[in-house]
This record gives sequence, structure tokens and C-alpha cells, in this order.
Amino acid sequence: MNRKANTRPADDMRPEYDFSGGVRGKFYKEYMKGTNVVLLDPDAAEVFPDSQAVNEALRGLAQLAKRQAKIKPKKPKTA
Repeated sequence: MNRKANTRPADDMRPEYDFSGGVRGKFYKEYMKGTNVVLLDPDAAEVFPDSQAVNEALRGLAQLAKRQAKIKPKKPKTA
């Protein structure tokens, strides 16, 4: 049984990919600490000046969600 050798070219990177401005290991230390790195869409990033503002907003939203979950909706009365 002959298997075909891997016929993919050595450089299968698409021409539109450009990593010339990339930084290797940029988030490595944070990743190793267990921190989640989240990239915001540009329209969301305009609202928050820094990561502290994002964290405060998310914490407030989480508290509100917890409070809402504790409030049980009233069941409709049945006849």
C-alpha cells in the first residue's frame, strides 16, 4: 500500500495573511496566569476607555443578572 506523500506546499500561508507586525508570545504570561484575553469589536471598544472600565461594567451586569435570577416570576393564576 503506497500512501501519497503530503502534497501540500511547504508554504501554504495565504498571501493576504500578514504577521509582520505580530509579537510572539504577547499574551503568554497572562494566559499562563489563567487570565482570559478578550478582544472587543471596535464599536464596543469605543465605549470603554480601558480594561478596568470593561471589568466594572461586566461585574455590574453579573450582579444584576444574579439579582434577577433570584426574583422568581409570578405564575399566572389558573381557574
